Amino acid sequence: MKRCISILVLVIALLMWLAIASTKLTTVVGQRVDTLESPSRLPSPTVSPKTPNVASPQLQCQGCHASGKTLPYLGGALFHTEPHTDYDHGFHAVAIRNRGKGATCLDCHTTNGDMGTILAASDSQSTINRAHIAETCGRCHGDKSVMLGSGISDRPFLSYRESVHAKAIARGNMLAAVCTDCHNSHDILPASNSQSSIAKVNVPTTCGKCHQTESTQFAQSIHGQASARGVSRSPVCTDCHGIHKIEAPFEQSTVSASTAVATDSCAKCHEGVALTQEFGVSGERVSSYKESYHGLASQAGSKVVANCSSCHGVHDILPSSDPKSLINATHLTQTCGQCHVGASENFTKGRIHLTSALTSGVTNDMALVGTRVVRWIYLPLIVFVIGGMVVHNALVWRKKAAEKRKRERRTIVRLTRNQRFQHWLLLSSFIVLVFSGFALQYPNSWLAWLLGSTEFLRRILHRVAAVVMLVTGTYHVLYLALSSEGRQWVKDMLPTLKDVKDVVQNFAYYLGLRASKPRFARFGYPEKAEYWAVVWGTITMGLTGLMIWFKIGAFGFLPRWWIEIAFAIHFYEAVLATLAIIVWHFYQVIFDPDVYPINLAFLDGRVSEEFYKEEHELDYDRIKESQPVEAELMADEEPGTPAAEPGK
Repeated sequence: MKRCISILVLVIALLMWLAIASTKLTTVVGQRVDTLESPSRLPSPTVSPKTPNVASPQLQCQGCHASGKTLPYLGGALFHTEPHTDYDHGFHAVAIRNRGKGATCLDCHTTNGDMGTILAASDSQSTINRAHIAETCGRCHGDKSVMLGSGISDRPFLSYRESVHAKAIARGNMLAAVCTDCHNSHDILPASNSQSSIAKVNVPTTCGKCHQTESTQFAQSIHGQASARGVSRSPVCTDCHGIHKIEAPFEQSTVSASTAVATDSCAKCHEGVALTQEFGVSGERVSSYKESYHGLASQAGSKVVANCSSCHGVHDILPSSDPKSLINATHLTQTCGQCHVGASENFTKGRIHLTSALTSGVTNDMALVGTRVVRWIYLPLIVFVIGGMVVHNALVWRKKAAEKRKRERRTIVRLTRNQRFQHWLLLSSFIVLVFSGFALQYPNSWLAWLLGSTEFLRRILHRVAAVVMLVTGTYHVLYLALSSEGRQWVKDMLPTLKDVKDVVQNFAYYLGLRASKPRFARFGYPEKAEYWAVVWGTITMGLTGLMIWFKIGAFGFLPRWWIEIAFAIHFYEAVLATLAIIVWHFYQVIFDPDVYPINLAFLDGRVSEEFYKEEHELDYDRIKESQPVEAELMADEEPGTPAAEPGK
């Protein structure tokens, strides 16, 4: 009996507990249903600061969001129906369903998944407060490790941090755009989705939520009309302003906004021929602008000179045929008058993009016709006048150089026939290598034009000249090793302690600190420095050139980065060698007043006694002592007369 009574009491107590629990649950659900019927009472993740919404005080939020609690997805869906519905259609949910990476509720609404950190968007500490939206999105989108493998870069987030919008938010301006203003809060869709707020056709509408005036002007412009018709090549806001790194007009990385408009924004479409082929829009608009007065002043750094938008407008760009266009004939005086005060109708009669017009088929423009006539007159005139001057001066120089050569007693043999042959091979191959090499490096330069329009020709010339130089270098090594003349050359070219002293004494002499200059032997430090530089350069250029040429064959055992290093060495060694020849060698054999206009030893191997005594006094004295008879000093350079050769 007692056992039955106990069981009955327990059953009654259990029924009472279930009744109380059911009553509480009905109350909470009823309150939530009332709240759902009034959406304005719900907190929004990205509430506009103009109309802040707060969580309904009727909801017992702590029942789910208390610290340490875990919120089942279905429970959230029951109370936050609209956000969950939007989220389910969004990019993140789709990615998760496809076993990819995607943010969940806790990733955005909490800090480290702690339910106690879920706060209303109006709360300044909330992760979804406007001041913190970018930081919240950046937890994933600014982390390379998270983005890895998702097909999405972390650059957009980093670019946004440098934008005018992010800087405004940092200054406390909560009206500036944050991630959710453009991408939405929960129904985030990729740009490839036509319903996405960032799909190209929808970008003007998205930007227009804040920039209404500009959006309205754009919609009426030629670009806006083309975009509305579905022309994918037509620019929208992001094509000119950028996507995430949107900057204020005069805070761009270029010299000024004027330069940026001409070189970056408009040039993307209006410089090439793509629009010309597809839509009949004239190309080369930017290059013709750059060659005008306005363009040249802009490139020189002017911030007030007219650019594209000064004449065509910014957002309200219309074709010249439109009566409302700034470049319509009826408005040109007003448009030009913005800068050129008092500009009359006559001032506007002419073409601004004159360069492009020169290549067009338009023939009814007086400025174009007149320019062409002037061009036809002056081009032949320039060729005739300047060509005549070149021919005249060449004849004069040739005659004077020949007479000077006859007057000089050039009896000292400086270079033998063998040495001159090697020098000519080196000289010719070096010149071809310089021209063809820099033409390959800079295919749009005048050097490339000079060597023809094909890369194949430049490449073949470069390789043939390289082979000639390497063969010459090999021959020179054999010449030095196998001939007595070559071995003597090496002995005379070896650096000595005297060369160091000569450098110091020579500087002192030319600075006026010493009364006499040092006396040089057959080769002084200038010749020795240049000779060993040529040896070093030939080896370096030859080895790196072969590595670049045979990177797959003979040098295939090396990693690719070795070839990149070899290419860098090859280029900078070429620059060094070219400049050294111009600055050092050309001075020694051309611009030195003692040899000007040129040292003719490279032709016949001889120099005058006066010159040799001045420049190589020690070797001159040696020759005089070994050959006291003047007749022998003047002996012809033939086998059997080596006495006049230096170093013998």
